Amino acid sequence: MAAIDLDSLDDHAFRLHIRDWIEANYPAEWRFTPYRLDWRSTMGWHKAVYDKGWAAPGWPKEYGGMGLPSHRQVIFAEELSRAGVSRAPDSGIVMLGPLLIRFGTEDQKKEFLPKTLSGDILWCQGYSEPGSGSDLASLRTEAVRDGDDYVVNGQKIWTSFAHQADWIFMLVRTSKEGKPQEGISFLLADMKTPGIEVRPIVNLAGEHELNQVFFDNVRVPAKNRVGAENEGWTMAKALLGFERIMLGSPAIAQLPFMRLQALAREYGAFDDPAFVEKFTQLRLDIADLTATYRRFVDLLRRTGQVGAEASILKLWATETFQRITDMMLEVSGEDGTVNQEMHLDDMRVNVPVTFAVARPATIYGGSSEVQRNVLSKAVLGLPS
Repeated sequence: MAAIDLDSLDDHAFRLHIRDWIEANYPAEWRFTPYRLDWRSTMGWHKAVYDKGWAAPGWPKEYGGMGLPSHRQVIFAEELSRAGVSRAPDSGIVMLGPLLIRFGTEDQKKEFLPKTLSGDILWCQGYSEPGSGSDLASLRTEAVRDGDDYVVNGQKIWTSFAHQADWIFMLVRTSKEGKPQEGISFLLADMKTPGIEVRPIVNLAGEHELNQVFFDNVRVPAKNRVGAENEGWTMAKALLGFERIMLGSPAIAQLPFMRLQALAREYGAFDDPAFVEKFTQLRLDIADLTATYRRFVDLLRRTGQVGAEASILKLWATETFQRITDMMLEVSGEDGTVNQEMHLDDMRVNVPVTFAVARPATIYGGSSEVQRNVLSKAVLGLPS
């Protein structure tokens, strides 16, 4: 059967085509998992999506992406969420890929983009450090030029899936002169390089997703620097824009909302007018978030970057996520304190695990307090 030209479909037909393919191909045992699945266990699904040509909805077609306009990227994400598809650790595709397309050399694009898209290279992100998370410009991991290499020493923390990653993209300090932002560079490093050590961090839900990464005289070829030396802050801001888009996706709230709805039916919460009022407000907030998200995705596609105002997405999505899980606890009562899976409406619901996963959501990627400071200064022009 000939492949369907997605561009020839109207939005409704496009949605149904995406929905039908996901339903036919996504494994039933992975639907609506209460925790995030890792790359290794979901590689078969990624290969299926890659073979279909759907691994990177937002990448231009010339780089192997789908080249979808913003509203169709949202439709695609909505259908993944509707089917309970667990989002893999896709920072290489969602964050690094767009950055390399914009700032990378031709050699870097040829070397990394195809392998990132296919899943042959799995990436982790080396940004946060002890004491340098939300205040990223204070990072201390140092890279000293030595011939054709940089020698890297320092530490990164909260590095998702570093224990499975093949490569890391990271910010390092290459100069101590001038403002802190002026001495940062952006490097790509092979995780098998001697001197790199990964130590696990187990999260509140009892899952091993996070890690500490130590660098002890690690030699990174200078050709793996993206952009000019000491101009990595430009890269950082662009990538943080991509990250704000990712962390502000409506899917972060949509899937827990579906779980809340299933719980409410199970426990008869819709008989309570007070619950119905709060539930309706959440539904409207998610609808508004989806519309706002679409605008920012369109801006990113047209200009290659988003401004500080994108911080509103991260605030909106993660705080709504927490409000949903608070209500999940209220609805389920004592049952919500027991670490057990309930099977409701073809979904796997684990209330305490979902609640625990929501707690750090307002911290990683820039805390809510920092996001509000960014909005107050950069968007509203308020004094410090």
